[in-house]
Amino acid sequence: MSRRHAAIKREVVADAKYNDIVVAKFMNCLMLAGKKSVAESIVYGAFEDIEKKLSKPALEVFKEALNNVKPQLEVRSRRVGGANYPVPTEVRPERQQALAIRWIISAARDRSEKTMTERLSAELQEAFNNRGAAVRKREDTHRMAEANKAFAHFKW
Repeated sequence: MSRRHAAIKREVVADAKYNDIVVAKFMNCLMLAGKKSVAESIVYGAFEDIEKKLSKPALEVFKEALNNVKPQLEVRSRRVGGANYPVPTEVRPERQQALAIRWIISAARDRSEKTMTERLSAELQEAFNNRGAAVRKREDTHRMAEANKAFAHFKW
């Protein structure tokens, strides 16, 4: 990590269909080997599937699913007097979004449905209903932070 100055944040161009920056970030995270058109077809296919099954706007379901997965607290390691302590800290909004996106994608990749479109739509629906592997990951993170509340006084 550079000590001179912070890295410059790049502007993400909004996606074509929904004109939403968060959807574009989600696609960029899902993309493998620079194949953006494949990532777009997976995300848009999952959104169509969600609209058919839930008969709600897919963007609304997506945003609610992301909000359900976003962690409020996380545990960071802090070195005090030669020992490492897990210190619970609040998560910045940008990191909350990044973690939620990452957790939903990894949970979707671990599912057993046949195509990635089906996996992603199923995981987003489960996150929308506060179930699924991504929500479990958030709950585990919160549980870990709660368990280590005793070390909160090391936060500075």
